[in-house]
Amino acid sequence: MLRKNRLYTPGPTQLLPAAQFAMAAANVHHRTADFRALYQRVLADLKVFVGTQNDVILMAASGTGAMEASVANLTSPGDRVLVLTAGKFGERWTALAKAYGCTIDEVSAPYGETFSLEAVRSALKPDTRVVFMQGTETSTGARHDVKGVAQLLKGTDTLLVVDAITGLGTTHFDVDAWGVDIIIGGSQKAVMIPPGLAFCAVSERAWKRMETSKQPKYYFDLRKERKSAAKGESAYTPATALIAALGAALDYIRESGKGDLAKGREVLVNNAELAAEMTRAGAEALGLKLFAPHAPAAAVSAILSPGGMDSSELVKRFRDEFGAVVANGQGEMKGKMIRIAHLGYYDYLDTIAIVAALEQIMAELQPEKVKFGNAVRAAQQVYAASRAEKRALVTA
Repeated sequence: MLRKNRLYTPGPTQLLPAAQFAMAAANVHHRTADFRALYQRVLADLKVFVGTQNDVILMAASGTGAMEASVANLTSPGDRVLVLTAGKFGERWTALAKAYGCTIDEVSAPYGETFSLEAVRSALKPDTRVVFMQGTETSTGARHDVKGVAQLLKGTDTLLVVDAITGLGTTHFDVDAWGVDIIIGGSQKAVMIPPGLAFCAVSERAWKRMETSKQPKYYFDLRKERKSAAKGESAYTPATALIAALGAALDYIRESGKGDLAKGREVLVNNAELAAEMTRAGAEALGLKLFAPHAPAAAVSAILSPGGMDSSELVKRFRDEFGAVVANGQGEMKGKMIRIAHLGYYDYLDTIAIVAALEQIMAELQPEKVKFGNAVRAAQQVYAASRAEKRALVTA
């Protein structure tokens, strides 16, 4: 049969067609009134998408650039920081803090799990300046308790920085009410455009902390970007085509909320939650196990390969037979799992298609164990239950 290439990876994700058209038409200079109007509109919409009243900074960088900017702007050499880590991206916080000469405490949990709030409470010290954590650990498919950690920091001078690069658009956050000081997003995730943009919402507490930071910084000086953004500009040459694409993507999310961007964000998150639940149900109907069963994320489902099989074989079969690109495990988890994302421009038919493809592959590998239709039926039953619940709420 014909094969259409489809991305089921946790970044880059499938591109929104309207965003692609916007990129193609983005023949504009960045120091003009037209671009300033676009830039100001995108920054204002990003605040709504994140769900914050705080200023949002937009940079030409991968999400790791915003992670590094957080460390560089909020700390000084020797500052004590606490890193909460349970996967490869949590470990990236440790590497960044080490690169900037911070004194690092860690709370760690095994891959596929999350850390206890009691362990976090015990690790906090009076001189802990910043806590760094993930919203979603994309390498394991686990979701962490951002709200719970934020509550532990209430009434202290300790800042909270959250890598929500795959969390924004897949998880419900209440950034300002919880007290998240910096929350980070990236363009190649739920906002459905190519890699190349990082953004972060920054609290007033965090801006104040920057006044005392002694770390070296130039391109990633967030205060410089804030000053330029107030004039509708970026401090350096922006990724004009990607910003045009981001504007189109945020318009699409607004349309999903019938003209209300905040409601559109809720629709986007609920869509990811439902697609993830459907996928998990389909995988479990095939007798497969989840890598993070106790705190599963909506951004990505990590599914263990069966019977010690190298998951690279599963990744290859998805690609060769169906044109579907799923992700392998990362680092030492490579060969042990596949990761199927549910980010952004992703709907019911995408979900049913990937579950059916997984069922087809497993039937070829383990014909004695797989009965066609069980996985797809399990996913459909989750969807049907969601529809019934929604109808009940409407009629209540």
